[in-house]
Amino acid sequence: MLRVKNLNVFYGNIHALKGVDLEVNDGEIVSLIGANGAGKTTTLQSISGLLPIKEGSIHFEDQDITKVKSHHITRLGIAQVPEGRRIFTGLSVLDNLKLGAFIIKDRSHIDEDISKIYERFPILAERKNQMAGTLSGGEQQMLAMGRALMSKPKLILLDEPSMGLSPLFVEKIFDVIKDLKEDGVTVLLVEQNANIALSISDRTYVLETGKIVNSGLSSDMVNDTSIKAAYLGA
Repeated sequence: MLRVKNLNVFYGNIHALKGVDLEVNDGEIVSLIGANGAGKTTTLQSISGLLPIKEGSIHFEDQDITKVKSHHITRLGIAQVPEGRRIFTGLSVLDNLKLGAFIIKDRSHIDEDISKIYERFPILAERKNQMAGTLSGGEQQMLAMGRALMSKPKLILLDEPSMGLSPLFVEKIFDVIKDLKEDGVTVLLVEQNANIALSISDRTYVLETGKIVNSGLSSDMVNDTSIKAAYLGA
């Protein structure tokens, strides 16, 4: 579904991504792990069209999207849940969800789609008229995911969904990620909590200082001594 080849991205003179190669197959959960500053968020933003690419290519469903604008990439079926959630805090929960459907041409099904989000995240139904900025961190993460799902993505990019959440909300969020896979949504997951990322993903890439240094089945990574030492606290 997604193929990233020789991706090179700069911030000014800083070479942030150095020849990154990765693939995501239809129906997979693929995790991207690494330390802070490794380039994980930069990778997702490059795929989403939010950062200019110096060299390399990105293909989605065999279409070259390397230089496609971000709003067109969303229309192709890629949605991103950004680090820090980035919800519209001064708008209601309901209005945030409606904004997630800005690319949907047939408006007749939006109410039905919102109902489906409420089924997935019942707390959002209870809070639908509440200002989004008054939600807890976990509720805001659910809203950010719900907003992204309103665009009916084929591929969803999740950037640090567990950040700042209580263990209870982390468990809820990752249960939803597993449900997304069962519903046919493909997931590329950036997550600093390597233990939980490896536990739910099919394959994993390890990013260090802008380079992919390891990749393979997540089930194998769990038992890799170098991965354990660096990322699993073992």
